[in-house]
Amino acid sequence: MTVRLKEFAAAMAGETVLDRAALLVGGLADPALQLAPYLAQIDALAAAAQQLIDRATPTAGPIQRARAICTAIFDDAGFRGNQADYYDPRNSFLSCVLDRKLGIPITLGVLYLEVARRVGVLAQGVNFPGKFIVRVAVEDAWMFVDVFENGKILTPSELEGLVKQYVGPDARLEPRLVAAASKRQILTRLLTNLAGIYGRANDLDRSLDVMEYMAVVDPDNDKLARELSSLRERLTNLN
Repeated sequence: MTVRLKEFAAAMAGETVLDRAALLVGGLADPALQLAPYLAQIDALAAAAQQLIDRATPTAGPIQRARAICTAIFDDAGFRGNQADYYDPRNSFLSCVLDRKLGIPITLGVLYLEVARRVGVLAQGVNFPGKFIVRVAVEDAWMFVDVFENGKILTPSELEGLVKQYVGPDARLEPRLVAAASKRQILTRLLTNLAGIYGRANDLDRSLDVMEYMAVVDPDNDKLARELSSLRERLTNLN
């Protein structure tokens, strides 16, 4: 087990917040990665969002606060979805997303969630079919944010349309599809995306590295354990 994987395992065993855990995944790309500068960048984005909230009104409501986060991240700081090269592995590393201001739904979602946490807005990740989205508490309901589309607010009909697009024409928008995802579920989706990228490129060494992280997140997954064992054996035979 590498030093960074040990650090990731220690983080998953405790109450480490999502941003630190997601940044630790960056150890796959850069073993010397320093987390502090990136955590400071997220702090700065949160400070900018807080300024927008404070300027909006002395008693900014939840919708105004949620929109202020979108403004700070997407309009002012310039983060956006990488439409041109969606499967670039750098899109899955939060550190690279912060450097390049380009990401995919899962990493941009983590960024939104962590800015929201810092400014006291209740936001949760949603493992929606085909696209990770964020839901924000607004009074007695939820507002859904498409972080890949510059923080677009999704209407119920648009959510229904996305379900049909990604699941099938007869699919319906069910409560389970917009339920909150846990930290482990979010990290599993992040790592699954990355594993798919390396798998399609037939990069066995990097696939193994990612699966080692996945096994830390989901240690009781027997299927994953078997796949990991098989890949280790395959690489041993190749070498």
